[in-house]
Formats: sequence, structure tokens, C-alpha cells
Amino acid sequence: MSNARHKDIGLSASLYRPLSGADVEKIAEAALKVLEQSGMAVYSKTGFDALRDAGAPVDEEERIVRFPRGLVEDAVASNPSSITLYSRDGRNDVVLEGTRVHYGTGGTALYVLDPDNGYRRKAEVRDVILNARIIDALANVHLHTINVFPHDVADIDDIDVNRFFHSLDCTTKHVMGGIYSLAGCKKVIEMARRIAGGADALQSRPFVSFITLIISPFKIDDRYGEMTCALAREGLPVVVPTEPICGTTSPVTLAGNVLTHVAETLGGIAMIQAVHKGAPGICGSVGSIPDLKTMNHLGGPIERAMINAAVAQVIQYFQLPLYSTGGTTDAKAVNTQAAYESAMSSLLVAMSGANYIHDAVGLMESDLTVSYDKLVVDNEILGMCQRVLRGIEVSDETLAADLMIAKGPGQDYLVEDHTIRHMRQEFFMPHLANRKKREALQADDDSLSRARKFVQGIRDTKVESRLDGKVRQRILHDFPKILPGREG
Repeated sequence: MSNARHKDIGLSASLYRPLSGADVEKIAEAALKVLEQSGMAVYSKTGFDALRDAGAPVDEEERIVRFPRGLVEDAVASNPSSITLYSRDGRNDVVLEGTRVHYGTGGTALYVLDPDNGYRRKAEVRDVILNARIIDALANVHLHTINVFPHDVADIDDIDVNRFFHSLDCTTKHVMGGIYSLAGCKKVIEMARRIAGGADALQSRPFVSFITLIISPFKIDDRYGEMTCALAREGLPVVVPTEPICGTTSPVTLAGNVLTHVAETLGGIAMIQAVHKGAPGICGSVGSIPDLKTMNHLGGPIERAMINAAVAQVIQYFQLPLYSTGGTTDAKAVNTQAAYESAMSSLLVAMSGANYIHDAVGLMESDLTVSYDKLVVDNEILGMCQRVLRGIEVSDETLAADLMIAKGPGQDYLVEDHTIRHMRQEFFMPHLANRKKREALQADDDSLSRARKFVQGIRDTKVESRLDGKVRQRILHDFPKILPGREG
């Protein structure tokens, strides 16, 4: 649902730079200093041992690891500077490098706004399915980060395989997801190997990737740490995001928060490289500011976009791939607040050149809830962001000076070949915005109503599997805890 062309995937941007070059270097140096002098608490035995064996000074009793500057610099050098997140059909491959920009879902929301009645309810497997089906149809959403938590799956070890199976079953776009247990992670890897045709095939063209977590301030816990190390050993892409909040889990200043982001995620990269040199680690930034009245986490403040844009600049300095955050809102409905908060943050972070902007579609209510209508509205916002990143092409052809001279004053350009050649590519053509004159307006034909019709159209269409039939049957037979998931 867009006029975006395939070549628009991965547009490069460096239009918004909240930090000067000197600022970037100062933050980079400070991050190395903090890691070396203060370090991180590492409760993962595998990660702790690997870092110690790599030469990091450790405190066995307190589980503190201090990262020598040389160790971090070696890790940065050995981590790939370019990581491709493959789609299964090759049409939406995402290359994380430099200032190339891509968009996707995210958030692992606990709730959805029910598409039938609009009320908030707990997310279920059927919502995993419907989200993936809608994302598959949205051209400006380049990959799918599994964005809801299915409460109808009883066992924590079965959550991961249910989320990944139903997502892979409903979209050929790359599927990224947070993981909840080491056992569940291993099930997903085995399932993905079967779909790929073997371990080597999956590793050479990974169509799945994983998100763990650095716990602010400066802690790698046992569960997420062990999963990170296991994925590093498998050579599969893994994001090590950090989510410091100004004034609670980081210093209150934006600069202090950016520094926390950078130091923590670099610590995660160092651990990955200590476990498996050359493994594809991805930096991550998710933090924000609090509501000063309650100290609750906020999703939609403009400062969140500024923080993520600044982190993008510093991570670009280190030449590492980045998973960033944008498009979020604190609104509880798809309303004016949702529109301006999401649009502003998506645009600013995109203009910074952040490689993969997750949370950019559908997420609301301080990252707790997904709205199906907002998925579609945000896709349109991202189409506008893409048009901004594409910029204005200046050439003899686009300037058309010779045509102006040939036409002379007072002549229009409506039927010129030049107009016909360029008109469909030069402008962003919205699908939701109503540009009719007032006299032609009809009831229930605004942008939100059009988004709802699009969602209903997906729901009315028969669910078709995107997996090979025989492979699908074998997976369902061998993983009996995958729920059928009545589509919502």
C-alpha cells in the first residue's frame, strides 16, 4: 500500500545532525572511558568467562567486568560493519550499514486495540498472525519485528516458536523478534534451519534475527546474556539494545543518556565478539525520558527522537550497524497526538541515518499497545519520510531549463512529455489522505476510515501460508505446542 519503489529500500540520509563532529568524538571517548574504568555487571557465565579470557579485568565476586579500550576497539573492528537481514523472496533485503535507513514494527506490545470494537485487550496468537499479514502488504515497512506478546501461549518456552512460526507463515519479509527463553530460542533456530534447508543455508542468508537486552544501568543478566552468547555462537544476527531512561537509569541530561546508550551497547558488542569473533552483532537504542510528574516511561516525546538521532551519529562514528527507535506515541487512540508524535519522531530519526528504525508502525500508549489502524496510517507517514530522504534530484533533465526556454512565458506544462515522464515518480502519492475539495467530501472517507477499510480487507482475505507446504506440515508435527491461532 504505497507508491514506494523497490529501489527506495535503504535510502541514505544524514540530514539531521543534533551533534557536532566534536560532540560525537567526545561521547565516543567518554563511552570507552566508562567501560574501561567502571565496566558492566555481567551475570551470564558464558559472557563473563569469554570477556575474562579475552583479557578483561574482572571481579569474580561482584561479577563486574571492566573493558580495556583495546578490547572494545578490537571488538568494533571484528564486528561486521554491514549486516544484511534477508527476506525470503529477495524483494525486501535490508542492508544495515552507514546511513542507510529502513523501517519496521516492534515493541512486543502486551495489548492490541481489537479491530471489531476498538477496545483494548490482551494480545493473542491470532494477533501475531494479523499483524504479520498486514505488514506483508505495507510497502514502506521493510521488515517485521514481531510486535505483540501472545498471552494464550501457556509455557514461556513455547512463546518464541509460536511468535516466529506464525510470522514466517504470513510474511516473506525478514522477521526479527525478541526472545523469552534459551529453550525457545533454540526451537526457533531449529525451525528456521528447516525452512532454510539447513544450518549453513540459514547462516549464509539469515531471514530471522533476534533481540536480547542490556539492562540499564550497565547490567547484562544471566537470561539475556546467555541467549546473546548462544546466538553469537550460531553466527546469527543479534541486537543488543539498551533502554536507559533520563533521570532514572541514566543521568537526566540528554547527553548523559546518549552516553549510556553508546557505552552499554558497545559492551554488548564486545561480549558478542569475545564469544565468537566476527559474529553479526547489532547495536541498539530504545531509551527515552520520563514523565516528570510520575516518572513513568514515555513513548512519544520529541527528546526520544533527538536521543536516537544522536546515538545514530555516534554509532556511525564506530561504523557499526544500528537498531534504533521512532514512530512511537503516548496517545491511547489513533488521534491527533498519535499522528504528530509518530510523524515527528519517525522523520527526525530517519533523517539521522539510523539503519533500522523499529517501533515505527502501529505502536502506541507508551509502547504497550498495537493498533491495526495505526499500522496503516504509519505506513503512509513512512512513505512521506522516504520522499524526504530521496531529496530533490537536480540534473539538466529535472531542471528542464531548455523546456522553459522553448515554451516561453505564459505557457503551461500539462501535456508536455516531460510532465508525463516525471509526474508519477516525483511526488509522494498518499493512499489515505483525502485531498478532495469540500464539495466532494463523503461521510467516512477520511484517512482513518480508509485505514480501517484496508485492515478489514486483509481480514476478509483468505489466509495463505508463505511457507513450503511439506516443510510447514513437518514443523507443525514436530512442534506440537504451536497453536493454530484463529486469525483476528
